[in-house]
Amino acid sequence: MNHSRISEALRELVFEPRLELDEALDKYYAPGYVHRSDGTSLDRAEFAEMVAGTRSRIVSGTVTVLDELRDGPTYAERHVFEITMVDGSTLRREVSVFGSFAEDGRFQHLSETGFSVSPDETRRTT
Repeated sequence: MNHSRISEALRELVFEPRLELDEALDKYYAPGYVHRSDGTSLDRAEFAEMVAGTRSRIVSGTVTVLDELRDGPTYAERHVFEITMVDGSTLRREVSVFGSFAEDGRFQHLSETGFSVSPDETRRTT
């Protein structure tokens, strides 16, 4: 079974979208998906609405995975993304994600938190 990866989901959802939003969501997120970001929880419909708004404001983006771990249904990942917005501004954030997979390998639940970073602040841990 293939398991979803955050980096692939980010690319297909917002950075390099080639699929319709619903198709991309179905590919990576289980029907009962719950997304928690900095203490706010969204069900899958609310998450889809948030992603749709994000898609409309981003021109391009990249994601660099710093650490990633899967142990059975448990998932953890740390990445840095850099995005260019429609207004020309850029945002660079380091994000830590913890969650679980549904039986089919799609994300069932993810909790994330992050902070803004400058390019020289990004480091891999060893």
